[in-house]
Amino acid sequence: MKHLRIALLALLVVAGFSNVNAQDENNPWAVGFGINAVDFFPTNHTQEGIGQWYSQFGNADAHYNIIPSISRISVGKYLDAGFSFELAGTLNRISKIGDVAADDLTYFGIDGAIKYDINNLIGDTKWFDPFASLGGGYTWIDSKGAGTVNGGLGANLWLNDSFGFNIQTAYKHAFEDDNVIPHWQHAAGVVVRFGGTDTDGDGIYDKEDACPEVFGLEEFNGCPDTDSDGIIDSEDACPDVAGLAELNGCPDADGDGIADGDDACPNEKGSKANNGCPDTDGDGVVDGDDACPSEAGPAANKGCPWTDKDGDGVLDKDDKCPDVAGVASNNGCPEEILTVEAEKQIGDFARTILFNTGRSTFKPGITNTLDAVAAIMTEFDKANFHIEGHTDSTGSNRTNQRLSDSRANAVRDYLISKGISAARLSAAGYGEDRPIDSNETSAGRANNRRVEINLVK
Repeated sequence: MKHLRIALLALLVVAGFSNVNAQDENNPWAVGFGINAVDFFPTNHTQEGIGQWYSQFGNADAHYNIIPSISRISVGKYLDAGFSFELAGTLNRISKIGDVAADDLTYFGIDGAIKYDINNLIGDTKWFDPFASLGGGYTWIDSKGAGTVNGGLGANLWLNDSFGFNIQTAYKHAFEDDNVIPHWQHAAGVVVRFGGTDTDGDGIYDKEDACPEVFGLEEFNGCPDTDSDGIIDSEDACPDVAGLAELNGCPDADGDGIADGDDACPNEKGSKANNGCPDTDGDGVVDGDDACPSEAGPAANKGCPWTDKDGDGVLDKDDKCPDVAGVASNNGCPEEILTVEAEKQIGDFARTILFNTGRSTFKPGITNTLDAVAAIMTEFDKANFHIEGHTDSTGSNRTNQRLSDSRANAVRDYLISKGISAARLSAAGYGEDRPIDSNETSAGRANNRRVEINLVK
């Protein structure tokens, strides 16, 4: 047991210097942890209980020595051209030497090997990474030790660029077989490779990255295409905005063949003669400067003809509403059926119309407000209005719909009672469907409980 503790301590020290296989120039370092099995039987040795070469090679129950814990640790570095160096430490307990029982002997080995990645011969298989190894080391069984020459085969099975599983076997031929007889050592475990440099963090190692200091894309060998237009930034005249190859990567939003940066009207299709701006009516005044872009007219009239399109007797050049017949006293525009000020007043009054809780009856003093609204409607007797009732989300949707409808019609009925023609007024309730504020706060709900009186245009 004392020897086993000493060997375990030595194995942990070796973990700081050992290696696993099949790392590459992008991930030059690798570490591995696993278990090992020692088999003395299929070695053709003259000692009692030993079998012929490869006899019962996989008979683990009969001949393998294994301890149920991590018993192999390895770490190391890729060299070049598929070669890597390994220094591994292994620990075991020997209870059988071939067919002969042993008295729980402590096994400890330190082995160095040159590994060759067979993918360099057969082609890269990505996930399957076979290798061959050749090297030597020193093995102790209890207090006796001997140097060994080792040769073996194995494979790494990669789950991703950094992590995989390792299986391998090696024949270890001892130089002093009085102390340590030849044996096979099998191992299985996990592999973690690391150490590659990816300066820009784009997942492409610097050795394969055409732009190693700028985050880029694999399809462009690590170079960026910021605007994702298929043209790498170094060849893109507009690298931050997606564009067209024929315009050196610059956009042409209006499709007129003029790059937006050179187009005075980038969102309107135009001609090169007008710097990319349209002249719809062909009067020589581009649409952006043409007050009548669909009608040819002189530049002196901002591209508009001297006409009276609405036939109201006010020439277009003097007509504030050239497309609608009006009166001269109102600069050619129709008479206002309701002034902006009056419309605002009605809206302000409507927001102060309050009802008794859960009812369509008015709170005291509200009729004064309604009388003021009726007075404005009487003054502007050509205007028609729509009265809307709204609630917050408290209560059921059905109840809120009914209450809002009743309140809107209560306002309508009162205004009719004050002499406003019923034909000029419409009313409807919208329940909780049209909030103007959040229903999550009391202030928001108060804003949502409202009446609106809107001009029908």
